[in-house]
Amino acid sequence: MLLSKRKFLSFASSGAAVFVFGCGNSATAKTRYAVTYSDAEWKRRLSPAAYLVLRREDTERPYTSALNSEKRKGTFVCAGCNQRLFASGTKFESGTGWPSFYAPLTGGVGTSTDYKIGLPRTEVHCARCGGHLGHVFNDGPKPTGKRYCMNGVAMKFIPG
Repeated sequence: MLLSKRKFLSFASSGAAVFVFGCGNSATAKTRYAVTYSDAEWKRRLSPAAYLVLRREDTERPYTSALNSEKRKGTFVCAGCNQRLFASGTKFESGTGWPSFYAPLTGGVGTSTDYKIGLPRTEVHCARCGGHLGHVFNDGPKPTGKRYCMNGVAMKFIPG
């Protein structure tokens, strides 16, 4: 099969981007976590949507999570391992369509840099199982100025 010049340049620039930016999140891939399962076991334990977000770093569609409108007092935990992530008192309405928080609970999350869109972003993952939760941005409210923009399907809410 012959490649046109345009297709060759497209493939070459894609390969260069992968070389320069890397594939996915190498920081979480190399880290050992307290909770680990085989891929087959994660698929068995999680809903299909939670599996795609937590284990494949997908993103749920905005305004689709019931947790976006959750206003009760309680704790948001990882849907994969029940790690405590965010207190309800740190949740705010960001207008983005995803549950947003200005601060995580101590030891609840980890961060790393991803380049999946070609630009660096700070990815947020569960500190216990490494599951992808979302991203953090520097446009949140006081006191931190942070917006932890989380996928609702990656979390569960525990009232109380």
